[in-house]
Amino acid sequence: MCIWVAWSDLREMRIPNVSVLALAGVFLAVGLIALPFEVYYMRLLQLAIVLLAGFLLTSLGLVGAGDSKFAAAMAPFIAPGDYLMFLTLFAAVLIGSWITHRGAKAVPAVRRATPGWVSWDRGKLFPMGVALAGALVVYLALGIVTAP
Repeated sequence: MCIWVAWSDLREMRIPNVSVLALAGVFLAVGLIALPFEVYYMRLLQLAIVLLAGFLLTSLGLVGAGDSKFAAAMAPFIAPGDYLMFLTLFAAVLIGSWITHRGAKAVPAVRRATPGWVSWDRGKLFPMGVALAGALVVYLALGIVTAP
């Protein structure tokens, strides 16, 4: 789902609602089985809090609506004790994604291989779904490799 979100955001500068619903649906189904009820309930609260914060940021014009919705769908996957680590990871992935995107945009062969990608010509706008999805993938992968 993260590849889908990143690809769609690069190509169209939009994150499909169905991808957001799919990610939230995975947590709703798997979390109910994999987590104790109290933890599951708190993670759903995280989703609601991030969704409300995202709506506020979107209404102020600071982030796109798709980015806000995807961040909310991602939120339950982040353990409360990992907030600071995740934000640090997200910042690193964001910087790397931005540099890579801007660099790739300047390479004629890349531009020819990706005709019609909206993100190349959006000026200062950046497809944040790339960084959000990338950070979630790295976070979950770290969780797998460091699990006891």
